[in-house]
Amino acid sequence: MGEKQKIDMETELASHNFEVSLSPTPIARPTIPAIQLLLKYLEAEGVEYIFGIPGGPLMPIYEALKERNVIKPILAKHEEGAAFMADGYARMRHGLGVCCVTTGPGATNAVTGIAAAYADGVPVMIITAQVATSAFGRGAFQETTSEYMSVVDLFKPITKASMMLMRADKMGETVRHLLRIAMSGQPGPVHLNIPADLARKMIPDEPIDQSQYKSTTHVFDREAVKKAAQALIRAKRPAILAGNGVNSSGAHSELRQLSEKLSIPVATTVKGKSTFPEDHILSVGVFGFAGSPRAEACLLSGNVDVLLTVGTSLGEMETNGWDPHLKPQEALLQLDVDQQRIGANYSADIPLIGDAKTVLREILFQIEREMKWMEDKNERHLSHIKELRRKHPWCVDEEKMLSNDIPMKPQRLMYELGEALPQESVVFVDIGNSMSWAFHYLRMTRPYSFFHAIGLGPMGFGVVASIGAKFANPKSPVIALVGDAAFLMNGNEIHTACEYGVPVVWVVQNNGGHGMIYHGEKVQFGGKFHNSLFKQPVNFVAFARSLGAEGYIVDRPEEFGGVFRKALGSGKPTVIDVRIDLQEMPPIGSRFKALNRYFDDREQSSK
Repeated sequence: MGEKQKIDMETELASHNFEVSLSPTPIARPTIPAIQLLLKYLEAEGVEYIFGIPGGPLMPIYEALKERNVIKPILAKHEEGAAFMADGYARMRHGLGVCCVTTGPGATNAVTGIAAAYADGVPVMIITAQVATSAFGRGAFQETTSEYMSVVDLFKPITKASMMLMRADKMGETVRHLLRIAMSGQPGPVHLNIPADLARKMIPDEPIDQSQYKSTTHVFDREAVKKAAQALIRAKRPAILAGNGVNSSGAHSELRQLSEKLSIPVATTVKGKSTFPEDHILSVGVFGFAGSPRAEACLLSGNVDVLLTVGTSLGEMETNGWDPHLKPQEALLQLDVDQQRIGANYSADIPLIGDAKTVLREILFQIEREMKWMEDKNERHLSHIKELRRKHPWCVDEEKMLSNDIPMKPQRLMYELGEALPQESVVFVDIGNSMSWAFHYLRMTRPYSFFHAIGLGPMGFGVVASIGAKFANPKSPVIALVGDAAFLMNGNEIHTACEYGVPVVWVVQNNGGHGMIYHGEKVQFGGKFHNSLFKQPVNFVAFARSLGAEGYIVDRPEEFGGVFRKALGSGKPTVIDVRIDLQEMPPIGSRFKALNRYFDDREQSSK
């Protein structure tokens, strides 16, 4: 084309006001700081609070929380407390809990709390800060990269996924991946480590569509379901052992329907306590650690021909130390969402892999199809259950529940607490003798009303997780039943409850030390040493009041009910210091037997 022709063409185009472009003009997308995109995803999950403690590299998340003004930051007093609060919050709302901590010791302090969530299958996201990428490998203050004690590797064994954000524009993809993992299958904690310089980088905003990264799995093995239904129908002495998987899947209604359909007695594991109402005629109570004599008589009699276990790993605490008599005569039906658990401790004759709610529902459908020829099955089972109830008590030392002795019997405390608890109460129980007494004597009748962390067994959990639960459900009374030693581990978080006006009631069983360890010293070692008792008595009322809470001492049995109701009615965080009898030992012989086997194994291996 000549120069003159080129000029004429440009003039012609200009006269028509055309714009010539060799490629389409990209449409500009709104941008957003990477950390705010993370918060958008958490908001979509319904998260209302993030529990944590600020630190230098973590400050961008607090800036973003202020700017968005949707999720509220809660200042804990220790990072373990922040993790426990997020755990309690997640358990109570049946959804995600979130905590955030700074790099270095902030992250390491939270390890126990996240490990407890992992052991119990609780969906918690922990967000940790990191030094700027430009400082990686240069010895920056509190650096926890792969060059200096990798925080990502630290959390890998105790989370379902542990990741560092490598690029700011990968925030959405990374968060979607972590949320999908945390909430699918067996729930559990996940970890996201965010370098300080990436948090505030501007990236394209994106719409949140949960259906694109989360899905509910309803798969089941139809043939296994048919076999399970037929085995339960044919069984002469069936039984059910229900674990925490019933809680995780919300299968309480299906469990009850199945039990009532065939009049099958139901025992729960310690993790499964409250999954089946303990005032129901078909309930035999807790089986396993500190369990009910009625549950033991039911499951260890040798008469059970078909046993259905639902959502339990059948670990030491759930099986009386792997008692071989738990194996049924004909068939063990083991239902679990985690395939690796099935057959791990007891061989499963009919494996049922899948979500408990889905599989139990399908078993019920199959029973309806096949049960037309069954007429008197229910009545014969009920007769057996009535006989079981007549011969075997719910608990041991039942008379002590009405004892007027001073110091107060722990059994009496459980009785008084059970009488005073409002129907809608939620109880968090700490590790130690306090959980033993509660497992054995405290009857729970509603789902999601009884929580503890026996999977890992961290003392101080109930003290703090109860605060997170109250944030999640401010309408229900929340009670923490704790020992004095457990209370001392995380009692500083009462200050958190006071600062935010969270009226938890802590019932402290004060026996002057680590009661369970004290009884172990006596039973296993003949009392030749005692390293478990406090030399200096603790004034828990003075401690509570110094942090802004109310406090009461109870040393007479008849005082507890009135004081407890006063505490609930006050609407304030309140500590009740209950002086109980140290010499009373809960029914925890199976634990001591298991420990003795550990010691014997050690001795044998050294020979």
